[in-house]
Amino acid sequence: MDKKLLKRRSEYQWVIEPFGRMNVPAIIFADETLIEAMDKKVYEQATNVAALPGIVKASYAMPDAHWGYGFPIGGVAAFDPDKGGVVSAGGVGFDIACGVRTLTTGITAEDIKAVRHKLADRLAAKIPAGVGSTGKLHLNSKEMDNMLAGGAQWAVERGYGTKEDLLRIEGRGRVSGAEPAQVSDYAKKRQQDQVGTLGSGNHYLEVQHITEIYDKTAARVLGLCEGQVVVSIHCGSRGLGHQIGTEFLKKMATNASRCGIRLGERELACALINSPLGRQYIGAMRGGINCALANRQILTHLVREVFGDILPQAQLKLLYDVSHNTCREETHLVDGTKKKLYVHRKGATCAFGPGHASLPDELKSVGQPVLIGGTMGTASYILVGTEQGMSLAFGSSCHGAGRSMSRHAATKIWQGRQVVQDLADRGILIRSRSYRGAAEEAPGAYKDVSEVVEVAHQAKLSRKVAKLEPLVCVKG
Repeated sequence: MDKKLLKRRSEYQWVIEPFGRMNVPAIIFADETLIEAMDKKVYEQATNVAALPGIVKASYAMPDAHWGYGFPIGGVAAFDPDKGGVVSAGGVGFDIACGVRTLTTGITAEDIKAVRHKLADRLAAKIPAGVGSTGKLHLNSKEMDNMLAGGAQWAVERGYGTKEDLLRIEGRGRVSGAEPAQVSDYAKKRQQDQVGTLGSGNHYLEVQHITEIYDKTAARVLGLCEGQVVVSIHCGSRGLGHQIGTEFLKKMATNASRCGIRLGERELACALINSPLGRQYIGAMRGGINCALANRQILTHLVREVFGDILPQAQLKLLYDVSHNTCREETHLVDGTKKKLYVHRKGATCAFGPGHASLPDELKSVGQPVLIGGTMGTASYILVGTEQGMSLAFGSSCHGAGRSMSRHAATKIWQGRQVVQDLADRGILIRSRSYRGAAEEAPGAYKDVSEVVEVAHQAKLSRKVAKLEPLVCVKG
């Protein structure tokens, strides 16, 4: 990105002052290296978002920002329903509530050394993964609607996990206001055999170990220590979420011009929050969030079964579950007044600071865990939200490394079989359904996750607690 287009507010903040139809500025969080490497599309999309009706304060882009559909991936924007604010299918994304959950195990990397290959094989056999993957669970029409309304709570009621898990999930495992009736029959059909599956692309199940602790106090509260093994699950709402996004984007694109909403690009399609179409989408989208939460809850149960057979001494406890690709109704301070806003986070996570009302009591002293996924050959991170971040970007942080090249471009540079072998030589076991998928997800196709996380830390969006490195990775 051309830095001449930006005004530097601080070492880690770059501002695009309002011009043309922009209602607010656009703010990008990055250091010089990341800003120079960012594609021009981030600039264009962040400014397009800033021109949407009812946007509050600014259009934000996180350090991992890159081109997306409508909103940049890594984009954050909040809208005021009382001032003609909108909800955007493109601002949520197609994989609704794609997210990460991390479980602690109470065992160390040394404890699993002798059974690592067996563990990798059993996890790969147990966890359905890959394009169009299906699981053993088949939902009839009634159970589908119950799942869309109940989320992880529905899963726990059916024996997948414990009530204690729900305390460590955003919204206690369920977002209220879901309307299964607004989810099309075709979307439900796509999902009826996909609940409890990992999917493909950048989704993964990873066994990791903690290699560095940055904040001993926060780590102690979160139950983390150097050498400990953790398990992270990254997936979303599968075919159902994609279908909701596809269908409502078309409806919103057609409806926008009728409502006098000018779009910078078609994928920015949106509807007034308080309009019939806006409320329909919110009801369907909330069903998609609950679908993703149920999906990760069932996968957690399957992981626990594998560990129970191979490493019975392990105690897999849910540390936290965070979603990206959401629009949530939240209360934030705007010009000194509390306002209910609809906060879009596309490829960005909540990062609520200490004391936030949504946090369980045992986490209030340190803030919300922020789980940042890296690549299968680098590292992931655990951070916590900060008080400063609440005012910087509505309590938001980055969600991952962010791609530096397309999947198609990656397959021209790397061969999947070689990627898997290179990682095995480094002691990282990959179990992938597809060598092409492994090539698409080659570590070199992503930005440097450590640099992205450092910017989030230095910008005070979130605070570093621990670094995780992979031992086993299961991918589609």
